[in-house]
Amino acid sequence: MKHLFVILFLFCGLSVFAQPKINDKPKSSVDFPLCAGGESCDIFVSPEDFEVVKKAASLFAEDIGRVTGTKGHVQVGNPGEGQNIVVIGTLNHNSFIDKLAGDNQIDVTGIQNGWEQYLIKTVENPVKGIKRALIIAGCDRRGTAYGTFALSEAIGVSPLYWWADVPVKKKNALYLQKTDYVSKALSVKYRGFFINDEGWGITPWASKTFDKELGDIGPKTYAKVCELILRMKGNMLAPAMHPSSGSFNKYPENKLVADSFAIVMTSSHCEPLLFNNVTEWDEKTMGEWNYVTNKDGINKVLDKRISENAPYENFYTLAMRGIHDAGLVGVPKEREVSLIEEVLADQRNILSRYIPHPIDSIPQQFVPYKEVLDIYERGLKVPDDVTLVWVDDNYGYMKRLSNPQEQQRSGRAGVYYHTSYLGAPHDYLWVCTTPPVLMYEELKKAYDTGADRYWLLNVGDIKPAELAIKTFFDMAWDIDKYDIHSINEHQSAFMAKLFGEEYKPRFQRMLDEYYRLAWSRKPEFMGWEREWDEPEYTELASTDYSFQNYNDALRRLDDYQRLSDEALHLYHELPEASRPAFFELIGYQALASYQMNRKFLMAQLNRELLAEGKVEQANWAASQSQLAYDSIASLNHRYNTQLDGKWNYMMTLAPGWVAKYQHMPEVTYTKGKGEMPVDLSLRLEQDVLERCTLVDLTRYQVKSASGHTLRLVKGLGYDWNIIQLGEATEALADPTSPSAPQIEYALPQIDADSVTVHVYSLPVFPIYKGRGTRFGVSVDGHPVQVTNNIPKEYSKSWKDNVLQNGVKATFSFPIDPRRKSHTLTLSCGDPGVMIQRIIVDWGGLKETYVGPDIRLLKSK
Repeated sequence: MKHLFVILFLFCGLSVFAQPKINDKPKSSVDFPLCAGGESCDIFVSPEDFEVVKKAASLFAEDIGRVTGTKGHVQVGNPGEGQNIVVIGTLNHNSFIDKLAGDNQIDVTGIQNGWEQYLIKTVENPVKGIKRALIIAGCDRRGTAYGTFALSEAIGVSPLYWWADVPVKKKNALYLQKTDYVSKALSVKYRGFFINDEGWGITPWASKTFDKELGDIGPKTYAKVCELILRMKGNMLAPAMHPSSGSFNKYPENKLVADSFAIVMTSSHCEPLLFNNVTEWDEKTMGEWNYVTNKDGINKVLDKRISENAPYENFYTLAMRGIHDAGLVGVPKEREVSLIEEVLADQRNILSRYIPHPIDSIPQQFVPYKEVLDIYERGLKVPDDVTLVWVDDNYGYMKRLSNPQEQQRSGRAGVYYHTSYLGAPHDYLWVCTTPPVLMYEELKKAYDTGADRYWLLNVGDIKPAELAIKTFFDMAWDIDKYDIHSINEHQSAFMAKLFGEEYKPRFQRMLDEYYRLAWSRKPEFMGWEREWDEPEYTELASTDYSFQNYNDALRRLDDYQRLSDEALHLYHELPEASRPAFFELIGYQALASYQMNRKFLMAQLNRELLAEGKVEQANWAASQSQLAYDSIASLNHRYNTQLDGKWNYMMTLAPGWVAKYQHMPEVTYTKGKGEMPVDLSLRLEQDVLERCTLVDLTRYQVKSASGHTLRLVKGLGYDWNIIQLGEATEALADPTSPSAPQIEYALPQIDADSVTVHVYSLPVFPIYKGRGTRFGVSVDGHPVQVTNNIPKEYSKSWKDNVLQNGVKATFSFPIDPRRKSHTLTLSCGDPGVMIQRIIVDWGGLKETYVGPDIRLLKSK
C-alpha cells in the first residue's frame, strides 16, 4: 500500500507541476484552442477583481495577437455561453472561479492562503452552456497575473519582447494541452530591482526619446518598467533617485501606475520612508538634513509622505544617513547608535499613524550599508520584525550575512546586490559583467542563512543588464531549480529559447568568454585610473598586462578578437528580425568590450614601442588605439539608432562623475614617419614556463572531505574553473589538523630546494562576525601554512582585490630536489573559500598581471 501511495503521489506531482504546453496543432480532442481558424478565445475577468488582473488579461489578449495576428477578446463580467472560454481571476474576487472551487471542479487547496501562487486548469463542461473553460486562478492579485504571463511565455512571448526587442515567432493557431498546473511556493517573498545612477542612460532616453512630452522618467516609462518586472516574476521596484531625474513622487500618477501593475514600491538604503532627499529636500525652506538639530523638520516631510502613500503596497526603508549616499551629518560617533535607535522608533510611529495594521505586519527593512554596518555592529537594536537587508561590497561579494541568532528574527533577512555601481575604486556603469555563478554563490549563501524575505538588484539603467535581471528573478522565484553548476548555463538556455536551440553551445561558449575576460579586469577598469582616490591614480595609465611575458596582453587581445568575431558571425547567421535583440542582449557588449581593451592595450603598446625606438610600429599602434576609440562610438551610434532610434540616448560610455576610461588615452604619433603594422599573433617563445609551473585545478584528488563539499566549479576564476573549499554554511574546520577537509595536487620534479607558492582566491568576506576566510597550504607534508584575508572596505588592498577579482597569498616551502614528484595540499578552514589560480615558482616566474594562463601548461 505504501508503494502504491508513492506511485500515485509521483503521478499526481507530474500532473500538478508539469508546465503548460502549447502547440500549433491539436494533439488530442481535449486540447484547448486559444486561437484556431482565425478566431481567438474570449477572455473573462470579473469587475470585482483587481486592476492588475484586468491589465494582465488585456496584455495576454495582445500577446495572442502578437503570435497569431488575431487578438483575444477581453470581457469584464461573468461568462454566459461559449464553446471555449478563458476565465482569469483571483480567489474570492471572481464568483465564477469560486463556484467551480466550491463544486470541487477545481482544487484550490494548493494555492489557498498562499503567496503569489496560481493554478492553470482546463475544465470540461464547467456550467451549463459552456463546453470547456481554461481557468487561470491566483491566490492573490499578483498570483493571477503570474499565471496569465506564464501562458504568455508558453505561447512564445518573451518577458523581454519590448525591453530587448525579442521577436515573436508567428503561428497560425495555438492549442494548450490539457492542463492541471499548480505553481510552487516561492523562494523569496519580495523580488525587485533598483534603477540607479541613471543620468547617462535611462533618464536621457526617457526624456529625449520615449517621453519627450514630460521630459523625464515618469508614468509612461514606469508603466513599461512595471510590466517588465511583473513579466519577469518580480514584484518590487526601487525607483530612480539621482538628481538627473525627477523623484518618483514628484509625479502623483507614478504610484497609481505601479499599483495598477501590483508592484510594491520600496526605496534605496538612503531614502527613509520612500522619501528621496536628493531632490525632494530643500535646505532653504526645510533646514538642514540633520536629525540632531532638525528632527521635527525631517519627520514632518516623512509624515506627509506616508500619509500620501500608505494606501498603496510598499516595503518601507527605515533609515537615516546623509543626503544621497553620504554618512550621518553632525552626529558624534558615541551617539550614532542611540540616535539611529531613536530614528527607527520615530519612523515606526509614523507608519503606525497611517497604516491600520499591527506594526510587526508592515513590511520594513533596515539596510546596514557602508558606515551603517559599523553602527549596527556596535550594538544597534533593530526591532525583530524588521527585515535586515545585507549588502554586497558593491562588487558582488556579500559583506555580512545573518548569524545563527539573527537567523531567528521574525523579520528574516534580505539582500541588496549590485550588477552596476558608481563609486570607489571605480564605477562599472557601462556593460554588465557579473557572472551568473558569482551571483548564485553569493545569493545562495545569503538565502541559506535566512535572506528569503527581500531581494533587490541594482541594475543601473536596466539596459544592457537584461540577462542578469533574468537570472536574478529566476533564482528568486525558485532557487532550488538551480545549483552552482547548472546556473552557469542559465543565460545560454534562455537565449537558446529566444533564438533557437541549435545555437545554445555557441551562446554558452560566447557567454563564458565574455564573463571570463571581464573577470580579471572589467572593461570600465582598463584605463587603470581610479575614482575618488590618491592623486597617482587619477590619470589614465598603462595596464599591468605584459606584452613581454607569457603572451599576457597578446592572448587577451586574441581572445577578445575571437569573442568579437563570434558575435559578428552569430549576428549575421540569425534571422534579420532577431538581430536587434541579439545585439542588445550580448552582441554589443562583446564587440564593445573588445574595442575598449584594444583601445588601452594599443595605447600601451604605442608607448612601449616608442621607448624602444620603433617609431613606425608605435605610429601603427597609436592609429589602432584611435580606431578602437572610434569603433566604440560607432557601436554606440548603432545601438541608439537601430529600430528607428527606439533606444536613442540609452547607450553611452557613462562617465560617472570623475571617470576617464571613456576618453581616448594619450598616444604619440610621430608625423612624417609612416606606419608599420605589428604582428599581434601569439609568440611561441613566450608560451614557455621555466622554473615555475601552474596547477591545473581540474586535476585534483580529495584526500579527506570530512563532511564538507569540496568541488570544482566552472564559471568563475581567471581560467574559468575554481576549487571551492566547502560551502559557506558548513561547519568550521581546523586547516592545520590532519583530519581537515583536504584536496591534493601532483607537482612535477623540481630542481630546487625550495618553492614559492602563489595562491589566488576570490575576495570573499567572512559569512558573519566571528568567521574568517582561512585556508591552508602545504607541500610534501610540511606544516600547513594558513592565510586569512579579512577585507577592509576602501583600503588599498581591498581596492586592488576587487579590481582584479582576486586575493594573492604567498607561501614558501622547502623541498627535496631528489624527489621525482611532489604534492601540494589545500586545507579547508572557513568553508566557502574559492581558489582560482595556483602558481609554483622556483626562480623563473616572470611578471604579469595575475599570473600565466593555464593554457601555457596545457600547451606543453
